[in-house]
Amino acid sequence: MSAHADTHAHDDHGHHHKETFMTKYIFSMDHKMIAKQYLITGTIMGVIGILMSMMFRMQIAWPEEPNVLFEALLGKWAPEGVMDADIYLALVTIHGTIMVFFVLTAGLSGTFSNLLIPLQIGARDMASGFLNMVSYWLFFLSSIIMVISLFVEAGPAAAGWTIYPPLSALPMAQGGSGMGMTLWLVAMAIFIASSLLGSLNYVVTVLNLRTKGMTMTRLPLTIWAFFITAVIGIVSFPVLLSAALLLIMDRSFGTSFFLSDIFIQGEVLHYHGGSPVLFEHLFWFLGHPEVYIVILPAMGLVSEIMASNSRKPIFGYRAMIASILAIAFLSTIVWGHHMFVSGMNPFLGSVFTFTTLLIAIPSAVKAFNWITTIWKGNLQMNPAMLFSIGFVSTFITGGLTGIILGDSALDINVHDTYFVVAHFHLVMGISALYGMFAGIYHWYPKMFGRMLNKNLGYIHFWITAVCAYGVFFPMHFIGMAGLPRRYYTNSNFPLFDDLANVNVIITVFALVGGVVQIAYLWNFFYSIFYGKKATQNPWKSTTLEWTTPVEHIHGNWPGEIPHVYRWAYDYSKPGHDVDFVPQNVPLKDGEEELQH
Repeated sequence: MSAHADTHAHDDHGHHHKETFMTKYIFSMDHKMIAKQYLITGTIMGVIGILMSMMFRMQIAWPEEPNVLFEALLGKWAPEGVMDADIYLALVTIHGTIMVFFVLTAGLSGTFSNLLIPLQIGARDMASGFLNMVSYWLFFLSSIIMVISLFVEAGPAAAGWTIYPPLSALPMAQGGSGMGMTLWLVAMAIFIASSLLGSLNYVVTVLNLRTKGMTMTRLPLTIWAFFITAVIGIVSFPVLLSAALLLIMDRSFGTSFFLSDIFIQGEVLHYHGGSPVLFEHLFWFLGHPEVYIVILPAMGLVSEIMASNSRKPIFGYRAMIASILAIAFLSTIVWGHHMFVSGMNPFLGSVFTFTTLLIAIPSAVKAFNWITTIWKGNLQMNPAMLFSIGFVSTFITGGLTGIILGDSALDINVHDTYFVVAHFHLVMGISALYGMFAGIYHWYPKMFGRMLNKNLGYIHFWITAVCAYGVFFPMHFIGMAGLPRRYYTNSNFPLFDDLANVNVIITVFALVGGVVQIAYLWNFFYSIFYGKKATQNPWKSTTLEWTTPVEHIHGNWPGEIPHVYRWAYDYSKPGHDVDFVPQNVPLKDGEEELQH
């Protein structure tokens, strides 16, 4: 198969000399360019998402106080600078949607699967360059539609990022339930199409286009993570698509999949026989695998970066693969833990509790293996390594609270409070962002041929790390005190007056943490043009992407594709002069191949 791919790519070479701006930068079929397109689009969406969170944090800290920023950015939704209650819900909704789907899913899977799969398995490009391009442009289109929905006259979707009916199913329920909600559904349907095309491409590429000698057990853990992530996406995203389509039917064509016995101002509507809980099942059957679609690529990146920067082989390579497979399987049978308070049969609740607590085992295996990998290593504390260590920290602290929320009896007390917000932001949001930042700092020289400024990287990491815990650690306590999420002000409840100061502290951390991302953005865009030129293998890593030339060429390798003779983690191997042995270096006489 690889020989066939090789000759095919050589035949292609003649057709690619006259590249115009459009074919090189816009409608590119080169996986390296598509990775950059995903990254930059995801970054722009991330800026929008973070701005929204800064706005609603200011609203929670200083409710009903006029704010010049609100007046400037929200216009009619902030008369005299006081935020309207409806737009608060819309900001929370679109913030969640953008960050989960358009930043973390696309920024991690879209960017790094595209960049690394062909480079690390030894392929000229993806299995289908055209599908890859279509996948990105569908993602771009859905991003545009999601942003356009912010400017609808009646307001953007405001039913929470989980868009539960009836708020999302009745166009007359509130302002944001009209055109804003319709655009949200259209954007998500297109996003799902993009995600499915991408995932199919990743799976076929990993299975069919590996170079000679690259067996599945010689693959870097990054590729295992991307591969299994794509499989989870193929299994679960269609279910969300069906939920979105049924919701569109309920909204526009008079069906009753999710609606029954609805009264508005004493008048009964014609909907009969549907169930809003059915929507919850369909949504969370994607929604829970989705958090693993977000976190698995980050785990793969962190495994690779930690081994490279500890100058040690990854600890427990096969256990790491087994835990990725276990997480993938278990992720599809735990969705009910989001629905313990929906009137679920308590026996079913206990089943979901059992499966949810089981998923802690493979997660813990990974955490211990990362800690053991850096144990007594020759640590290179560059920004990528710091973000990787930060990832393990937030993954463990965020995961511990999941044990409480995954228990049907304990969850009831803290369901829909800030305890839940604190849990999933740490374990999924911050952890995945750290994984993404680690990946960007590590593979930036491969993407752009230049190095990021290390000192700015350190500033970015330390302030972000302090602020992330400053925001989400206190949230656990206000959650245990009973503060509900998604309330635009708590001033009507004397019960929560004591928590007002905590909310101010959280907001200050959130604002500082948001502002420091400017240092990262400056570093990112400035270094594309003026960064220090990168060498071919700046981190002295063993994987195949560092055997390609610094200048991007179509087909990745100028001559033959390198063959692989060893696994991806031969760091500090006895009997060698240097502390890393690339995968394409043949074994010496009598040298054993390591495989933990």
